[in-house]
Amino acid sequence: MENIYLIAVVGLFSGVIGTGLGGLSIVLFRRINPSGLSIVLGISAGIMTSIIFLDLIPEAKEVGTVFSSILGILMGVGLIGFLDLRFPHHHFSLTENGDVRYLKMGLLLGIGIALHNVPEGLAIGSGFIVSPAMGIRLSVLMAAHNIPEGLAMATALGLAGLRARNILFYTILAGVPMGLGAFAGAFLGTISDFALSVSLGFAAGAMLYIVFDELIPDAHVRVRGHQAIGGIVAGILMGLIINVLLH
Repeated sequence: MENIYLIAVVGLFSGVIGTGLGGLSIVLFRRINPSGLSIVLGISAGIMTSIIFLDLIPEAKEVGTVFSSILGILMGVGLIGFLDLRFPHHHFSLTENGDVRYLKMGLLLGIGIALHNVPEGLAIGSGFIVSPAMGIRLSVLMAAHNIPEGLAMATALGLAGLRARNILFYTILAGVPMGLGAFAGAFLGTISDFALSVSLGFAAGAMLYIVFDELIPDAHVRVRGHQAIGGIVAGILMGLIINVLLH
């Protein structure tokens, strides 16, 4: 159990450092232009795509079976899809006017990010059960992925007129559920190889939904150029390089 708690702490730090750095960037520089946000969202989508197809799905199949992998993927897509339909939240678009609307948008973004961080933490926890190297790799990649999410949330809160310390507090808070997800992933991963495979597949499915329903569309919607696709390719390459370096 001590190892599970340690894994939960690593997941917690991965979540809060990522979103916190995004929030800190806005506190220091106040705004990020649409082109820059498009690039960082694209990078985030690319990093998550590399995690899904280089780490989670191959390992899910390796420790279990194709059936357990597919079962986990379908469960992940189904749950996040249900939450998205049942509790809809604003994507990262910042088109509304007025301080109150921006405040609402920032808080809704924070709730959405917090919900997303649970399956991402699940990936970290399950990854550590497969191997420490995989867990560390996923922790680094998840922290990098969380930076643009923190940027988007902090931008909305900054436009709403919140003080710098409040912006930083809320963005850090949005990363906390990743620790809970990491604990759950580590705990489930110790039950059996089948449970570990389903957990890895679940994380992959949840992240697939997030990438293709939110991150990629949001990266493209704010600019007419090719910044988004450039960010996506850069993110995939970053994920590949980190995969090789930390394998």
